[in-house]
Amino acid sequence: MGTKVNIIVGSHVWAEDPDTCWVDGEVVKINGEEAEIQATNGKKIVANLSKLYPKDMEAAAGGVDDMTKLSYLHEPGVLQNLAIRYELNEIYTYTGNILIAVNPFQRLPHLYDPHMMHQYKGAPFGELSPHVFAVADVAYRAMVNENKSNAILVSGESGAGKTETTKMLMRYLAYLGGRAATEGRTVEQQVLESNPVLEAFGNAKTVRNNNSSRFGKFVEIQFDKHGRISGAAIRTYLLERSRVCQVSDPERNYHCFYLLCAAPQEDVDKYKLGNPKTFHYLNQSNCYELVGVSDAHEYLATRRAMDIVGISTQEQDAIFRVVAAILHIGNIEFSKGKEADSSVLKDEKSKFHLETTAELLMCNPGALEDALCKRVMVTPEEVIKRSLDPYNATISRDGLAKTIYSRLFDWLVDKINSSIGQDASSKCLIGVLDIYGFESFKANSFEQFCINYTNEKLQQHFNQHVFKMEQEEYTKEQIDWSYIEFVDNQDVLDLIEKKPGGVIALLDEACMFPKSTHETFAQKLYQTFQKHKRFVKPKLSRTDFTICHYAGEVLYQSDQFLDKNKDYVVAEHQELLSASKCSFISGLFPPPPEETSKSSKFSSIGARFKQQLQALMDTLNSTEPHYIRCVKPNNVLKPAIFENVNVMQQLRCGGVLEAIRISCAGYPTRRTFYEFLHRFGILAPEALEGNDEKAACKRILEKKGLLGFQIGKTKVFLRAGQMAELDARRTEVLSAAAKTIQGKMRTHIMRKKFLSLRKASVCVQAIWRGRLACKLYDNMRREAAAIKVQKNQRRHQARRSYKLRYASVLVVQTALRAMAARNEFRFKKQSTGAVTIQARYRCYRAHKYHKKLKCAAIVAQCRWRGRIARKELKKLKMEARETGALKEAKDKLEKKVEELTWRVQLEKRLRTDLEEAKAQEVSKLQNSMEALQAKLDETNTKLAKEREAAKTIEEAPPVVQETQVLVQDTEKIDSLTAEVQDLKTSLQSEKERAGDLEKKHSEEQQANEEKQKKLDETEIKMRQFQDYLRRLEEKLANVESENKVLRQQAVSMAPSKILSGRSKSNLQRNSENVQVSSNDPKTAPESNSTSSPKKEYDIDDKPQKSLNEKQQENQDLLIRCIAQHLGYAGNRPVAACIIYKCLLHWRSFEVERTSVFDRIIQTIGHAIETQDNNEVLAYWLSNASTLLLLLQRTLKASGSTGMAPQRRRSSSATLFGRMTQSFRGAPQGVNLSLINGSMVTGVETLRQVEAKYPALLFKQQLTAYVEKIYGMIRDNLKKEISPLLGLCIQAPRTSRASLMKGSSRSNTNTAAQQALIAHWQGIVKSLGNFLNILKVNNVPPFLVRKVFTQIFSFINVQLFNSLLLRRECCSFSNGEYVKAGLAELEHWCYRATDEYAGSAWDELKHIRQAIGFLVIHQKPKKTLDEISHDLCPVLSIQQLYRISTMYWDDKYGTHSVSPEVISNMRVLMTEDSNNPISNSFLLDDDSSIPFSVDDISKSMQQIDISDIEPPPLIRENSGFVFLLPPPE
Repeated sequence: MGTKVNIIVGSHVWAEDPDTCWVDGEVVKINGEEAEIQATNGKKIVANLSKLYPKDMEAAAGGVDDMTKLSYLHEPGVLQNLAIRYELNEIYTYTGNILIAVNPFQRLPHLYDPHMMHQYKGAPFGELSPHVFAVADVAYRAMVNENKSNAILVSGESGAGKTETTKMLMRYLAYLGGRAATEGRTVEQQVLESNPVLEAFGNAKTVRNNNSSRFGKFVEIQFDKHGRISGAAIRTYLLERSRVCQVSDPERNYHCFYLLCAAPQEDVDKYKLGNPKTFHYLNQSNCYELVGVSDAHEYLATRRAMDIVGISTQEQDAIFRVVAAILHIGNIEFSKGKEADSSVLKDEKSKFHLETTAELLMCNPGALEDALCKRVMVTPEEVIKRSLDPYNATISRDGLAKTIYSRLFDWLVDKINSSIGQDASSKCLIGVLDIYGFESFKANSFEQFCINYTNEKLQQHFNQHVFKMEQEEYTKEQIDWSYIEFVDNQDVLDLIEKKPGGVIALLDEACMFPKSTHETFAQKLYQTFQKHKRFVKPKLSRTDFTICHYAGEVLYQSDQFLDKNKDYVVAEHQELLSASKCSFISGLFPPPPEETSKSSKFSSIGARFKQQLQALMDTLNSTEPHYIRCVKPNNVLKPAIFENVNVMQQLRCGGVLEAIRISCAGYPTRRTFYEFLHRFGILAPEALEGNDEKAACKRILEKKGLLGFQIGKTKVFLRAGQMAELDARRTEVLSAAAKTIQGKMRTHIMRKKFLSLRKASVCVQAIWRGRLACKLYDNMRREAAAIKVQKNQRRHQARRSYKLRYASVLVVQTALRAMAARNEFRFKKQSTGAVTIQARYRCYRAHKYHKKLKCAAIVAQCRWRGRIARKELKKLKMEARETGALKEAKDKLEKKVEELTWRVQLEKRLRTDLEEAKAQEVSKLQNSMEALQAKLDETNTKLAKEREAAKTIEEAPPVVQETQVLVQDTEKIDSLTAEVQDLKTSLQSEKERAGDLEKKHSEEQQANEEKQKKLDETEIKMRQFQDYLRRLEEKLANVESENKVLRQQAVSMAPSKILSGRSKSNLQRNSENVQVSSNDPKTAPESNSTSSPKKEYDIDDKPQKSLNEKQQENQDLLIRCIAQHLGYAGNRPVAACIIYKCLLHWRSFEVERTSVFDRIIQTIGHAIETQDNNEVLAYWLSNASTLLLLLQRTLKASGSTGMAPQRRRSSSATLFGRMTQSFRGAPQGVNLSLINGSMVTGVETLRQVEAKYPALLFKQQLTAYVEKIYGMIRDNLKKEISPLLGLCIQAPRTSRASLMKGSSRSNTNTAAQQALIAHWQGIVKSLGNFLNILKVNNVPPFLVRKVFTQIFSFINVQLFNSLLLRRECCSFSNGEYVKAGLAELEHWCYRATDEYAGSAWDELKHIRQAIGFLVIHQKPKKTLDEISHDLCPVLSIQQLYRISTMYWDDKYGTHSVSPEVISNMRVLMTEDSNNPISNSFLLDDDSSIPFSVDDISKSMQQIDISDIEPPPLIRENSGFVFLLPPPE
């Protein structure tokens, strides 16, 4: 029960106009039911009140994006809203969840770029500006969430942009589904690549469009269970087969016929074609060419498209042979034969075309002629061959042509589907239906009947969906809707398709009777439907009939209904083409079932059309529908032209007005409580008491006496006309308020005049009173002057006497004071002299002591500085002569080794000579002893004999006999005795000497044994060292040869390839071996003893293995250590410093192959696997950037790395000489000095090191990790603030009641303001937390600045794009809200300081200038130059145009910029239309890495790592002693 529209004088209304459809104006007079209207175009119109519609004078200047938000949902309101938005290039508009797309007839690339797709991805429907992407996104989300197939129905008349809309839908679905491309092509590309083929064979020129689709296309995008595209298929419906044989002027047949006639000459000759005017199927219309289209070029493009789709050259040739054959079939004409009801070929031309057709179809010409002119009838008794008359033969000919073309089109669709690839296992799909729209011409035949029947079916589906949406809206708002009637078009569908009395059934019945004509068919329709309200019989025609469709009445001419409906499946045709020698043609006509093989079965196009349409409706009913209505704004196909009559007709045909009619049957006007109170709160201010907006709305409506409205949960639902009633009441209240304001203003003017008069009179009175006062003042001044003269005279006399007395007293006082002063001066002079003498003496004494002390200090300083300088000089000399010292040490050691070798050999020779001399001496002594022993034995023997003789003489009897004693014998005996005594003495001495010699010999032998033992040990050690050195040199030679191969492969080697750790730093081991050897200089001479290496292959490699194990243990310990959180030493990350010092000490940077770098990288990679832990990410960003800085300042790429030739072993090289060669490549960053035989390593300064490939690769990997961690931290912050940004772009709405009550709700408003800014404070809090985390972890300020610069750029992009895509955000109050939020961000940047915030605030320039534009006053007075150069210099013309057209003032009701500025912007945009960059008004988020390694190196300060304390895990380990800081 709608309320009647209340129209009064002064109301603004819409009235019908024959030229512009609807015109707006103001009611100036009402006479009963007639109203006189002053139109805005200057005309005066008189119209009936019932045919007037109210106009919303408070409608937004840029229109509304959803027409359900219109205050008045009626035809003129919808038309005006579309026109306004089309003028602003807003081609998309919602009606609920139905999208209306107006063809702009120009390129708008900024609406379809990838960034726009990203904006609509996942966005709630209706949150952003209307777009075809939003419909596709809703369908995709519904499919994924509900696991149900969806369909998007794209409808509209020819030229409305259905095909382009379909392309955009498939592009967006491919963007969401994202299946990998097949052979370099995505599913969307494959489907679109098939369009030229389908357009060539399924499109034709119609009255309204040069490229009208004459078939329905349902593209199925198939998805797997993960929501990714798994396949696609194209289903075609309702091909207009009759167009092959019958074409109306000025239309054309299908494009392929004209393309083939314009093919290259060799193709034309091959198919025996010619000018299209020579073929019957083409010359029925006088239109043969399209303006601006070259059929020759299109033919080549179609051939290329066939190649892309996968149609082979042989198949293409067969296809065009079939097309040419159809043209030749149309030129076969028949005449009467000799027999009755028979026909023969008319002339030689027909015979030529028959033979050419048979040649192209590769069949027998005679069989083809029989198939066209004769029929075989099978009876139970016999088979009868019957001839056809010329009329039926012509029908048979056309039937054959239509059948061949239909089979060919079906084959093309199947071929395209097989090329695209279908997913048979797909459970969900999104279908995009592109089908012809409602048609109503001056002459409407069977084709228009079928098309309009299809649209009636789709309209019923659409109406059900709209009503369902209405039900869902009412149910959601919990209102009663049970009494609302549903508007349905089932009666029209019953009229067309119902059996047995529908139009199609009657048409099929008429076609089956041979003698039926179109007159009898029309009479049958008149009789059957004479009382049907949807069927009308014209008064001036006996064969036409009119059907009242949902879009209006359509007059059909039934002249050719019967001919176009006939579609015989002729067995002769089937048999003929099945037997074709061309496999392609025979494949188009597979053998039919046996029961139909020998009979002709009637088949009607209408019945088949109905079956296909039912199959399509079944498919649509199984899916969730979404609707897009395409509108063609003008018939000249040019931009910026909006023809109201044409658009209104399309809205009517597209069912949009029908949907509005359904909405009007319920509650067409819906307003949220806030909007309702904002607009109609003035009708009952007392109803605004309290905070219950729902109750306030209800009180206002009840007070105004409205009935039938409904109050939902969030909206007010008004019946048709009630909005106008409220507006009329509101107009009355505003009129009364205006009168009150006028009265108050007049009172104010009169009072102002009175006050000015009163002020003038007061001024005159003041002047006269002033003159009287002047006279009185003059008298008073004279009296005062006399008194003053008397006073001054008396004062002069008194002062004169006083001065005399004063002078006398002063003379006396002066004399006395002068005497006292002279005495005091004399005393002071004496005291000053004494003090001066004392001061001079004390100064002299102090100065003398100071000079003495100064000389001593200077001497001490000079000596101390000299000592320090000498130490420094010595140190510098030691460093300068480091290489020379090593060389001298080497030379000395070589000389010493040679000397020791010579001494050992000399000692061997001396020992040999000594042993030989001793042996000779011993043999001589033994011989002399033997000779003496023999003499002694002989002497003893003689002595024994003499003693025996003497004894015998003594024992003999004494006989006195004188014997002569010979003196000679006695002397001889004495001499012998003496000689014996001498011999005994000599023997004794010889024995003693022999004993001494034996003792000495034993001692020498013992010493020789000890020396021999030591010599053997020395020789063993020497052989070990020689063998060990030989093995090292061999391994070095092998490593260098391997390095040559590796360097050759380094170019093609992947940078991230893991290097093998098999050969771990042989040079490193050599340097450590030098340390071990140089620690014990005493053993050096012994180790220089050389011997023949007889057992060199028997020596084990145990020292090498132990060294490898020790090195591996140290690396394992380092990895375990850095895996822990080591913290910071000051502002230096401990882990980075420890890693750097270890790598530098181990000389890993100079090693050709090592695994320590890979293990460090893996440790970092494992640590940052948890991407959400910002503490860990910040910790490793600090460590990685510091380590990268140290490497950047230390490493340098060696130009000759690994390219030096293999060192040759010099025959004169000694052991230490060869071992010291390993020091020649020592890095300059390592200070090596031999102090008391021990090696001291110190990392004091960062110097350049010749880096090998693993070190350089490690640096690259570390750089990649710094960038990765930086990106993870930045993206985490983006994720955290993204939900808040969506809430920050639009201010929460405050209750209208609280806004109108003013100061009585001050506390509430304060709380509301705090709640409004809460989202911005959440962003500030997140920024502060992140900054604290980065500060605590000592992330370099340079990286912190980069992070926040990109974050603010992200905030700028998100807020700015949301502002441009959501019209409700482009308001004055919302600008103030965002401006307050930006002030919070500015305050945060100030608190964060430039050290960390940097230029982050400058990144918000786009949103700052856009918001500045929203909140400035007097926008209409601003010129384009002021706006583009002063207010918003950063914004482009496209961005300024969009903001200007979307702006609306919800606070003061002011307007946007002037129309002149808008038109100037449009001119500039037109000039830049060819520039795709300038056309895009959205900003792109830059997610690149905004720095390089050099930037980090330049921005970070020098780091001192010498005093870094090692962590406890490695502090006590002897292998990490070098990490301990040096003692002070």
